[in-house]
Amino acid sequence: MTFKRRIASLLSSKGKVEEGVRLMEAGDSVRGFALLSRLAIAGDTEASFRIGRAYLDGTGVPPSLEEGAYWMLGAAEAGHVEAAFVLATLYTIGFPEGFEIRKTAATFDLAAPPTLGTRHPDFHKGFHWGQIAANAGSADAQALLGYILTNGPEDLRDAVQARAWYERSAAAGCSQGHLGLALAILHQAETDEARTLAAHHLKEATKGGLGTAFDILGRMSEAGAGVPRDMGAAARYYQQAAERNIVGAQARYGLFLLEGVGIEQHYGRAETWLRRAALNGDAESAALLGDLYAQGGELPPNLMEAANWYRLAAEQKHGGAARALGLLYLTGNGVHRDPEVATHWFQVASEAGDRHADADFGNLILTGASATDDEKQALKERFERAAERGDLVGAFNLGVCFDQGVGGTVDSREAARWMQKAADGVVNAQFWYGKMLLEGRGVQADPTQAMHWMEKAAEAGMGEAQVAVGQLLVTGQINGRKDHGRAMELYRAAAESGNVDAMFSLAAMYGGGHDVPENRVEAQKWFMKAAQLGNGLAQLMLGRYLIRGLAGVTDLQEGRKWLEHAKAQGIADAEAELINLDAAQPDEDD
Repeated sequence: MTFKRRIASLLSSKGKVEEGVRLMEAGDSVRGFALLSRLAIAGDTEASFRIGRAYLDGTGVPPSLEEGAYWMLGAAEAGHVEAAFVLATLYTIGFPEGFEIRKTAATFDLAAPPTLGTRHPDFHKGFHWGQIAANAGSADAQALLGYILTNGPEDLRDAVQARAWYERSAAAGCSQGHLGLALAILHQAETDEARTLAAHHLKEATKGGLGTAFDILGRMSEAGAGVPRDMGAAARYYQQAAERNIVGAQARYGLFLLEGVGIEQHYGRAETWLRRAALNGDAESAALLGDLYAQGGELPPNLMEAANWYRLAAEQKHGGAARALGLLYLTGNGVHRDPEVATHWFQVASEAGDRHADADFGNLILTGASATDDEKQALKERFERAAERGDLVGAFNLGVCFDQGVGGTVDSREAARWMQKAADGVVNAQFWYGKMLLEGRGVQADPTQAMHWMEKAAEAGMGEAQVAVGQLLVTGQINGRKDHGRAMELYRAAAESGNVDAMFSLAAMYGGGHDVPENRVEAQKWFMKAAQLGNGLAQLMLGRYLIRGLAGVTDLQEGRKWLEHAKAQGIADAEAELINLDAAQPDEDD
């Protein structure tokens, strides 16, 4: 452009607007804003839009919602399509309580502070301006209109029209349109073809950097829904979403890093992402961080730090975290010991549906040796009041009180009465009541009913009950009923959840002599797991297997080590095995 033509262009209103925009984009926002403001006051629609945008973004001027909304409304009323879209967005997001867009001329207050306060969406006004911009061809407005028709008040909702607007927006290449269309498809998807189509639109949405699209693709890749199941792809999608501050993706990506799923295991990075998710409000991540600090790993346990993360999750009613925090307060680990506070968090855990907290109430708080008699009495009274109100958890704990003599003397009849009440809904009570029926403690012995209640607890996943029922099915103690196959299933379920006694029993079943196929390789594997967790009998059996090569591999040195461990725990047969081993290995000098 020649100098004369450039000067001529600057004399026109359009040229002046273009120059103002150029100055702002070049970094000279103060001069650009000054030029555009003069044009806006003179009534130029494009300049009004640009000034409104500058106030909303805080470009060349302190941010001001009041000024930005005023100029945006003026431009929208003059027919500016993008201004109508921005105004629709402002109404959909919501203005603070009592906020009204000014109708008087602006003063360009350069010191105007941004308006603060809770925003209240006005979907109807958002719909009005969004429809104007959408009908004028704005793809962004078409996507916004789809959102309003999907998520707005009942009188505005129209799924068919919403999808139609999303489709128009997506066809114009709008990332938000692709995302909205994908969500609309997934909402009604019943076939793999529909989910595949949704995945296509999500991938298009990721081209615009939309974190939600990355997150959903991660979940679809993890589940193999609409796309091939690919944990590596899921990890990559979660990373992209996490970096865009999608909290759920931060949590999933942190977990993938922690467990080495689809990506190389990295505890440091896992902790970083879980921390970000937790601080952004994800209770599960906070609870997991509590577990990491409580258990230690690469570093020694830090129970003070664990308590902080458990508290963050527990305050959001996370049952497992509330239970763990209760245990810390009960024992005084990482926090000051306080049975009252412990009781509060155990109650939170129970109300959140953490059924393991039932056992913690009864077995840990009430019978804890560290609690004083007055504290135990106070706890019993609390549980009594709860039980009388019909609270089943309270009934279970009161039953424990009477059974163990907590807060008074042992009363087996009262214990059985309250356990029976609690058994209708508390898994631990089912197991406890079943044992009382089996032993005839506080109630007339009834082996058939005992098995019924204990099996209910086992089917609910209680490891201790699974082991007990498995043992009864092995021996046929109840009505001569034997079922070694079912016993093995129960032992395996409990063993895989970490029950050491179940690991030993499962190994013994595999070792032979039962009505199930013998598999000594599996037997040695489970003896090893139990032995490593300190089970003396498993250490004895592992030593025998290794010395005698019962699973196909002989290792005298390793076998001797495990026999020594068993001997240290007072296992008499281990000492005899070591004597026999020494006798079979004469000194080299002989």
